[in-house]
Amino acid sequence: LGDHKMLILQTVKLILLALKLLPKRFTHRNVLFMIYLVTLVTHVMMDEPRFAQPIPNVTVAVGRDAHLPCVVEHLGTYKVAWIHIDRQMILTIHRHVISRIPRYSVTYDNSNTWLLHVSQAQQDDRGYYMCQVNTNPMISQVGYLQVVVPPNILDIESTPSSVAVRENQNINMTCRADGFPAPKIIWRREDGQSITVERKKKVMVYDGEVLHLTKVSRNEMGAYLCIATNGVPPSVSKRIILDVEFSPMIWVPNQLVGAPLSTDVTIDCHTEAHPRAIIYWVYNSVMVLPSKKYIIDHNENSYRAHMKLTIKGLSMGDFGNYRCISKNSLGETEGSIRVYEIPLPSTPSKQNLHMEQKETVPAVVSRNETIKVASQPEVLFPMKNDEGHASRSPNGIPFERKGSVAIGQSFSYTDMPPKEFGVSNDARSSFGAFTLLSLTTSVVPSTLFVLCHHRYESCLFL
Repeated sequence: LGDHKMLILQTVKLILLALKLLPKRFTHRNVLFMIYLVTLVTHVMMDEPRFAQPIPNVTVAVGRDAHLPCVVEHLGTYKVAWIHIDRQMILTIHRHVISRIPRYSVTYDNSNTWLLHVSQAQQDDRGYYMCQVNTNPMISQVGYLQVVVPPNILDIESTPSSVAVRENQNINMTCRADGFPAPKIIWRREDGQSITVERKKKVMVYDGEVLHLTKVSRNEMGAYLCIATNGVPPSVSKRIILDVEFSPMIWVPNQLVGAPLSTDVTIDCHTEAHPRAIIYWVYNSVMVLPSKKYIIDHNENSYRAHMKLTIKGLSMGDFGNYRCISKNSLGETEGSIRVYEIPLPSTPSKQNLHMEQKETVPAVVSRNETIKVASQPEVLFPMKNDEGHASRSPNGIPFERKGSVAIGQSFSYTDMPPKEFGVSNDARSSFGAFTLLSLTTSVVPSTLFVLCHHRYESCLFL
């Protein structure tokens, strides 16, 4: 408004000056000359419009509002227009909106600044904008509006959130995303373990849309995260569960478990399977069910399971083979555990205590040959109790002292039906199967017994 007052005052002064110079008699030609003179002087005295500063480049996230300023000095009676160059579209002229897109508007702050407002910016709004003044010749300047878009994972073009593969086969997992700028895709495992790629190379982070895994093992089972970033928050991720399928496997820590009568015993098996297996115990071809007699415990973690069976109050009918079975849609397997009796220690008599302190000397036995005794061992025979049953010594072998054998004495023997004893061989501190043989001697006109270990082919005189 101040510029306009100054312009008016200067114009009035020019007119008065022109009137003094003109002749007293007005003619049509004199009036035209006066108008031309005033216009010429006014134009010379006025400043031409000019831009005070360039239009800055503006970056805005999609859906947010953007503002482009155009600062024009000495605009006078000229008009300012905004044009979207990429669309070749006139948006505003002075204070009027020309575009039919309602998201565009313009304001003037009375200090030479014209603001173009773009509300809820869309990707189509990206591009160059021109601020133009209708002088002759026209003057203009250009600014750029950048509309950025945060990443978005395209589920329809990506691997589903759960995928399965057979063990030792190959698989590709894909993760695609859009956004502006174009997003970068990385892969990592949710549990923090490494990813095996490119001939068993292990990496913590893998770059690329497609993750290629070869000869997949069960250790690679789990959750994988595909993460898309492009510098525009927020980053996004997708969780993909990789299931590696394989038939059940079982291993048994102890295949022979001994326990005394009337005690409790626990047997266990370890199994791996995926899909999740049905696991159970079988004894005498009958499935073992939880009861006061049987305590069943299963601890499962991922594709691993630990099976435990506790048998309460062992009786003679509880000894035998127990089978742990694991079964899924891909197969079935089982492990076997033999539970046998270990006699409880009893208080020995003085006679038996005296005998136990003597060393038992092994002798080598081969069929149809004689037995030579290396030293003078005790000759022990089965000892009967009052009911006619064989009694048991503290080490689990029934015996009765019957005398001794001379050194170097040879014996012939005949086979008896073999019997298995789960007893401890003190010389080796191990368990195993033994065969009971009978011997006939000329010194002692009775049958003595030799306990022979099947594996080591060594025998103990009883």
